[in-house]
Amino acid sequence: MKRIAPLLATAAALALTLSACGGSPDSGGTPDEAGASALQKVKDAGVLTVGTEGTYRPFSYNEGSELTGYDVEVIKAVGEKMGVEVKFQQTQWDAIFAGLDAGRFDVIANQVAINPEREAKYLFSEPYTVSTGVIVTKSGNTDITSFESLKGKKTAQSLTSNYYETAKAAGATVEPVEGWAQAVTLLKQGRVDATVNDKLTFLDAQKTHPDDSIKIAAEAEDKTDSAVALRKDATDLQEAINTALDSLRADGELAKISEKYFGEDVSK
Repeated sequence: MKRIAPLLATAAALALTLSACGGSPDSGGTPDEAGASALQKVKDAGVLTVGTEGTYRPFSYNEGSELTGYDVEVIKAVGEKMGVEVKFQQTQWDAIFAGLDAGRFDVIANQVAINPEREAKYLFSEPYTVSTGVIVTKSGNTDITSFESLKGKKTAQSLTSNYYETAKAAGATVEPVEGWAQAVTLLKQGRVDATVNDKLTFLDAQKTHPDDSIKIAAEAEDKTDSAVALRKDATDLQEAINTALDSLRADGELAKISEKYFGEDVSK
C-alpha cells in the first residue's frame, strides 16, 4: 500500500510529459516507429515475417533442412513482388494465431480457411487456394454420383474431420479412420464404398502416388477459400499482399506453383 501514492504521482507526471511531447491520434502528426503502419514496418525492416507450421505437407513442410511447400512458395513469390525478404517462424497450429496476435510475425501463410469467426478477428488477403469437398470411390463405381447417393452407403472418415459430419448428414454409415491413407486402404479393399475428403488431399495424393484405381465421383458446390491472415490493423499490408497476388495471378505464377504441387490450378 505504501507504494501506491508514489506510483500514482509518477504515472501522472509521465502522462503530462507524454501529452506535452506527443500529438494525439487526431492531431495529424507523423507516427513514430512504434505507431508506424504494418506495411511501413515491413518495408523499413526489408522483411515480411511469416508464421507457418512446417509440418503440413504439401502446404508447408521441411524437406531436409529446407522449408518448402505450396504456401511457402506462394508467400515467397508475394515477398518478391513486394521487394522484401520473407522470413519464416515455424509454429504449431494451436499457437499460430496467438503468435500473430503477439506480433511474433506479420502474417500467417498456412492454408488458413476464411470463415466468419476468423473474419471477426482478422484481416484476410484475397484467396490463393480454393477447394471443395469431394467423394472418392473406386474407379469402377457407378452407384455413387452425388452426395445424395451416399445414403445407405459406408464411408471411411476421420471423426475429427468436418467431412465426418458431411457423410453422416448424407445418410452414410461411417467407419472411423485416422486419416486419408487408411481411408483409401479400406476403400480399395472394398470394406467401404467411399470416403469424403478435401479435393486438395486427393490431388496431392495423385500427384505424389498416381493411382487410377480410385476417382472423384462427385464434388460439392460449396467452396473453401484459404488466404493470408493478418491482424485487423494491417490494412495497408493487406492491400500490398493483394496487389502482389493479383500480379502473380496475372503473370501465371500462381497457376505454375499450383500445377507443381497439385497437377492443376487450385488458386482460383
